[in-house]
Amino acid sequence: MFKFGMSDKGFTEQMTSIETPNGGSYSEKPLKPQKVKPNRVDINVLKSKLQESESKEFKKNLYILSSLILGLGILGIYLSL
Repeated sequence: MFKFGMSDKGFTEQMTSIETPNGGSYSEKPLKPQKVKPNRVDINVLKSKLQESESKEFKKNLYILSSLILGLGILGIYLSL
């Protein structure tokens, strides 16, 4: 009735080899035929942005330092009385 033997190999024997199609036309060129030129950056614009950010940072640091010195001065006067 039922045959249980070593002749049953499972799914691996049923698989067929898959080949890729060779007849398709593949476009290896980019969609835009023109070459893409990178945007140039003006060094003066970069320098001005850097100077602005350094100026803001310097003002912030100066404010913190002056507040600290003022606070220490007030604390020194208060403790000396």
